[in-house]
Amino acid sequence: MGTVYDHVNLFKKKYPKTITWWRLKKHAEIIERHLNPGETVSYAFTGQKNEKFYDLFSTCIIAVTNKRLLIGQKRVVFGYFLTSITPDLFNDLEVYQGLLWGKVTIDTVKEVVVLTNLDKTSLPEIETNVTEFMMEEKKKYAKTYHE
Repeated sequence: MGTVYDHVNLFKKKYPKTITWWRLKKHAEIIERHLNPGETVSYAFTGQKNEKFYDLFSTCIIAVTNKRLLIGQKRVVFGYFLTSITPDLFNDLEVYQGLLWGKVTIDTVKEVVVLTNLDKTSLPEIETNVTEFMMEEKKKYAKTYHE
């Protein structure tokens, strides 16, 4: 399928109004570093991991793999943040479309992840990719737990 950065570049070309313009290669490297053996990225997009549309310095990359959802964010000076959301922890996804940009809220058992400043035309594609993957994988978890 290609690297995480390739997926993000396709997303940025398709939805140029999404506000993320810096350190995308570094964010992509964080996700690629944490891919498990046999794990492949099927979809990736970029956004701001925060609740405030005016905070433009929280850029991150969100990748849907064949096993989980990864959110990678390289810090400016040193270190990084990585959030892994497995299908068994996924609860709900909420989409909000504003006048200029959109917001996606991912509710999990442990936390709520808010992704802002997304191109409002990208919202259906993001919702479809994340939700379809999570629902398919949740079916596998349900079978495993009930057997």
